[in-house]
Amino acid sequence: MKIIDILRQDKVTLSFEVFPPKTSDTYEAVAKATQDIAALRPDFMSVTYGAGGGTSAYTIGIAAGISQKYGVDTLAHLSCVSSTRAHVHAMLDDMRAQGIQNVLALRGDIPEGGVSAHDYQYASELVREIKAYGDFCVGGACYPEGHPESPSKRADLDHLKEKVEAGCDFLTTQMFFDNNILYNFLYRIRERGITVPVVAGIMPVTNGKQIARICRLSGTYLPERFKAIVDRFGDNPPAMRQAGVAYATEQIIDLIANGVEHIHIYTMNKPEIAAGIQKSLSEILK
Repeated sequence: MKIIDILRQDKVTLSFEVFPPKTSDTYEAVAKATQDIAALRPDFMSVTYGAGGGTSAYTIGIAAGISQKYGVDTLAHLSCVSSTRAHVHAMLDDMRAQGIQNVLALRGDIPEGGVSAHDYQYASELVREIKAYGDFCVGGACYPEGHPESPSKRADLDHLKEKVEAGCDFLTTQMFFDNNILYNFLYRIRERGITVPVVAGIMPVTNGKQIARICRLSGTYLPERFKAIVDRFGDNPPAMRQAGVAYATEQIIDLIANGVEHIHIYTMNKPEIAAGIQKSLSEILK
């Protein structure tokens, strides 16, 4: 099923993101983790695409395996900044052959030393290309706090509107830890006429060092109450895991209570994290 059709249903949706292995020797472990997450029967799962397409050979295989073995609809990521048009077409042909109908179109990380663009510079170009190439449901990324490379939030919304007008069927947000940031973002994009469904991306933080690196790269704002959790439990992995899942679950409950009905969990390939959150929401998701 196409993701847009799932999102149009009158229900709260819960989906999970997984990432493929970086090397062949870890493939089996990653495949097992993604299968355990798929066994939870989320509404759909997304499979990431490594920087510069480094894991592209595994992305489609993992996504197809999830769909074929568990019947869970999948969303395959595809980035373009280091890709040629021929490579993108080959990837889309492979997805189509594997029965994958959904693509998350991303610009991708710019390699160190500057832009290494071939046939694409922006995600909007990739969105337009996919839409012209075949009958795919296309998603895009959005940044409630603004893209870190954007000169202003206004400019970021201009680019987002361009991406939607190119054919994005839905958007998935970068992680955030303060729900008010998302509520303000949703108000601003609706004012700009961006009306496609928005899926809220939530990352359960289970590692204190992990969050420091993530925030350094993305500039994500951390509320004081979340900083206190990391300061108190960051050096105690079991406690940090429990506190991180609890914080993420509380975020999700607040989002759903305020009308945000589509939640996407960045699982970091940890089935126990996905299962813990799903269990905590069991009655809410009915």
